[in-house]
Amino acid sequence: MNASNKKILVIGGGMSGLTAALEAAESGAQVVLVEKTPYLGGRVAQLNKYFPKLCPPTCGLEINFRRVKTNPDITFYTMADITQITGQEGNFNVTINLRPRFVNDKCVACNKCAEVCPVERVNDFNYGLDNNKAAYLPFDMAFPLQYVIDMNVCLGEACQKCVSACEYNAIDLTMAPQTVNVDVTSIILAGGWDLYDASKIDNLGFGQVANVITNMQMERLAAPNGPTGGKILRPSDGREPKSVAFVQCAGSRDENHLPYCSYICCMASLKQVTYLLDLDPEAQATVFYIDIRTPGRYEQFYWKVRDRENVELIRGKVAKVTQAPGDTVEVIAEDTATGKKVRRAYDLVVLATGMVPSTKTDKLPMALKYTDEGFIDPNGLPAGVYAVGSLKSPLDVAKSVQDATGAAIKALQSSVGR
Repeated sequence: MNASNKKILVIGGGMSGLTAALEAAESGAQVVLVEKTPYLGGRVAQLNKYFPKLCPPTCGLEINFRRVKTNPDITFYTMADITQITGQEGNFNVTINLRPRFVNDKCVACNKCAEVCPVERVNDFNYGLDNNKAAYLPFDMAFPLQYVIDMNVCLGEACQKCVSACEYNAIDLTMAPQTVNVDVTSIILAGGWDLYDASKIDNLGFGQVANVITNMQMERLAAPNGPTGGKILRPSDGREPKSVAFVQCAGSRDENHLPYCSYICCMASLKQVTYLLDLDPEAQATVFYIDIRTPGRYEQFYWKVRDRENVELIRGKVAKVTQAPGDTVEVIAEDTATGKKVRRAYDLVVLATGMVPSTKTDKLPMALKYTDEGFIDPNGLPAGVYAVGSLKSPLDVAKSVQDATGAAIKALQSSVGR
């Protein structure tokens, strides 16, 4: 197999996309990596810890970022959208639209632009738990380590405080969109997943009841680089919760929302129970579940968490989450093991919100076959196009990496010049 005459496009810069790009490039192919956000790393960058090692994602991401940075065979674009794909296996032509960052490569991440910026925005990296400035670094270890200006809230030329504060002439508020065309022999689709909109689940109170958060918001609260410096605090008053309910299948396995199992939610909630109890061994954690799904070797992790003090597992689907006296949250459920109704108040409720493929709302400009749920049907892919990770079905990080490695091999084997 001669990799030197291959040029592979990877769409998506999360863990799957990074893995596919690196495996292909380190085998000798030229790789173009395209990511729609201002940074690489995807959802993994937003986690506090991830399986199977239960270590912070920064260690693995830092290694991958270094591999990307030092590999001359990888060209990457952030804040980039694919607008057109034509051609066939061995000869695809791809049009990429580059949205302006308004900060150029002279940026040294000194933070002076953010210090003088008078405007705040909702911090999407922290899932709205805090605000940052219109001139911002997405997170402390972002790659590229380069600020970005959100023109949706920036005052533009009427302000220009950031321009005056920057000693390196790194800010250009006149930047315009650019278009790049590339010819590639094969394409890897690694667009990743989005969190299901929990506000659509009327009975669970998200957005209506104080101190009801999603599982990804819990990850950001527990993360040292999160909005609370790694302390799990209630959004309403900044108080440490002494009782936390974890509500499983928040939208998943529900014909009115997501009819499938999102695969990672049970493990994520069990992991987050350890976050809570490691910080406060006297806190009480209750997990409401339909059934616990911890595939393979993860079953032992389930046993370990289940047997910890101050952990209670109640088999029963939560029917209602409402505001209770004293700024607590009331959870109503049926304990199917006893047949009794459970009605309890908690300081904090965490919804195990499901996983939705990015292609559910952000379709790619090529002929693809999708399932009713928005996943890509791998049996309907054109020759030379390969989908990986959670675009095909919900997967954890480990399996996404394995799948991406396999896709890189297939892309390297893809025929040239048909």
